Amino acid sequence: MQQTELSALVEQLSRIAQALEQGVMRAPSDWNASVAYRLHHRAGQLRLEPVTTVSPLDASVLKNVDVQLAKVDTNTRQFVQGLPANNVLLTGARGTGKSSLVRAMLTRYAPQGLRLIEVDKSDLLFLQDVVDLVSGRPEKFIVFCDDLSFEEGEPGYKALKSVLDGSIAGTSNNVLIYATSNRRHLLPQMMKDNLATQHDNGEVRPGEGIEEKVSLSDRFGVWVSFHPFNQDEYLAAVAVWLQHFGLRMDDEARLIALRWTIDRGGRSGRLAYQFAKHWVGSKQLKG
Repeated sequence: MQQTELSALVEQLSRIAQALEQGVMRAPSDWNASVAYRLHHRAGQLRLEPVTTVSPLDASVLKNVDVQLAKVDTNTRQFVQGLPANNVLLTGARGTGKSSLVRAMLTRYAPQGLRLIEVDKSDLLFLQDVVDLVSGRPEKFIVFCDDLSFEEGEPGYKALKSVLDGSIAGTSNNVLIYATSNRRHLLPQMMKDNLATQHDNGEVRPGEGIEEKVSLSDRFGVWVSFHPFNQDEYLAAVAVWLQHFGLRMDDEARLIALRWTIDRGGRSGRLAYQFAKHWVGSKQLKG
């Protein structure tokens, strides 16, 4: 038996062992209890548990992501309306609105039957079980994997790859996968991977190692890239969040907001939100 076949067999046996240990996946007792669920381990069981408090997020508070918002919104609207739609990979700088955009889609389309299931990377081995559990339900489900990346040899990588495209079981027409990551290709690319690159009459042909590492990203039909904020974009985001909390941007807030970025070493929508909470809270504390 070749090494690759042995590795595949070991992985399959490991998945079976974990499934037997966890028992049968349990569905929520009431599918109307929430619009969002988490794949959870509790009391030795694997189950979907409703998120008791889902904070709504209006897409209008997300600044400097109009292009990204339009792309994801179009795909999500197609999905909710029962039209062909793609799995989505949102990548780029931290704090620029990747996860928030997915939350905004849930807020926008939950009244039309959209639901969200959050799955941690450690539980991706059970992704096909989640798909099987919700298959046939009238709702549309986004399986959400936040801050996704893999190291060499992690078993969840191939489980996700199979569900995205290529497995005989595959996914159902009421499930899409939305994932966020700081990495475009989800797996680290090492210098040694380039050693297998071939040159044929001037044409560069990547080695199998590189091809394997980019193949997972290729299975997402929609790629959405996010970029770091410049100063004006950051201040615009601060102004929106201050308005959201009931204050307006003034010269003092602008100056302190800029100092805030120096302390944190960057600019992003997340940083703007955090500063707005700090500023509004401190003003209200002083009365």
